[in-house]
Amino acid sequence: LMGVLANYPVSLAPGMGVNAFFTYTVCMQFGYSWQAALAAVFVSGIIFIVISVTGLRKMIINAIPQQLKLAIGAGIGFFIAFIGMKNCGLIVGDKTSFVTLGNLWDPKVFLTVICVIIIGALIARGTKGAMIIGMAIITVVGFVFGATPLPDLAAEFAKPIKLFPTATAFQLDFGGLMKHSVVVVLFTLCFIDLFDNLGTLIGVCSKAGYVSADGKIRGIDRALMSDSIGTLCSGLLGCTTATTYLESVSGVAAGGRTGLTAVTVAVLFALSLFLAPILSIVPVYATSAALMIVGAMMMGTLRAINWDDFTDALPAFLTVISMPLTFNIATGLGIGFISYIAVKVLTRRWKDINPTMCVLAVLFGISFALR
Repeated sequence: LMGVLANYPVSLAPGMGVNAFFTYTVCMQFGYSWQAALAAVFVSGIIFIVISVTGLRKMIINAIPQQLKLAIGAGIGFFIAFIGMKNCGLIVGDKTSFVTLGNLWDPKVFLTVICVIIIGALIARGTKGAMIIGMAIITVVGFVFGATPLPDLAAEFAKPIKLFPTATAFQLDFGGLMKHSVVVVLFTLCFIDLFDNLGTLIGVCSKAGYVSADGKIRGIDRALMSDSIGTLCSGLLGCTTATTYLESVSGVAAGGRTGLTAVTVAVLFALSLFLAPILSIVPVYATSAALMIVGAMMMGTLRAINWDDFTDALPAFLTVISMPLTFNIATGLGIGFISYIAVKVLTRRWKDINPTMCVLAVLFGISFALR
């Protein structure tokens, strides 16, 4: 739908942040059954469709100041790079300093660094398909030196393939949902997904050149409707909320600018049901390097931010730095929105403030309080 209806080079899948909220908060803390929680996902999908049809989501996107939109793209870039560094072990947790440098002699870390250098050099030379080539080279090197064992493909292909989630599809329990106080759950589900999606869409669209000089994003209505329908289907099929994925930027960075990119991803996802053993060959040090490279590619929006006006610079900085450090796009947006309104009010820059942004700042404050 995102490719055909919206013509966007954007991919969707169940959101990782929503997965954690679904499991640890809704089910384990609030006591919902997973069937009742899936019903909540379905209802949030209906809410998304309503606010998409009424144009509310588009109004929210258009209300975000251009300076913050630029910051969102860069913040997502830092977030992507941080995920890549974390996944390969280049950055690890530390009791004293929270995070620290990992073991550089760990084969996964060492090969990730080498892969980043190879891909970076290929991009600098203007080589087409630089990321795929670099990932392929380092995958082969990893096999040759024993960093990753070759999988037993014959045994993997012998396993039965499940084409439909029969155990979880259409298991929604609306009766169980109504036994709980659903307002907090629905509000949080909607809020996290809404701003995770908006943040990612703005970041990907900025990279793809879909954002005009006045900050408007062309074709955003159809993209939001596609996402809303995805959320509705998620609950029905037994998944958590479908959301726009940060990794879409890798397709844009490789030259994808139309919906053909999203359709290609959809076809490859379908094929992955049958080719999962082959796809599992690609090691974490190859994918981590790609994420770090994509993060670097998204830093270009920082130069367009007006750093001379601190009422713009401070909210932009807080947006950028909060996304990777809180490990959440929506949280970064909230901190940026609240600080933007606060600074503009205290400096009496009334013409820079619009009512929608004030409402969003208040809603984010409520969301933070509920968490």
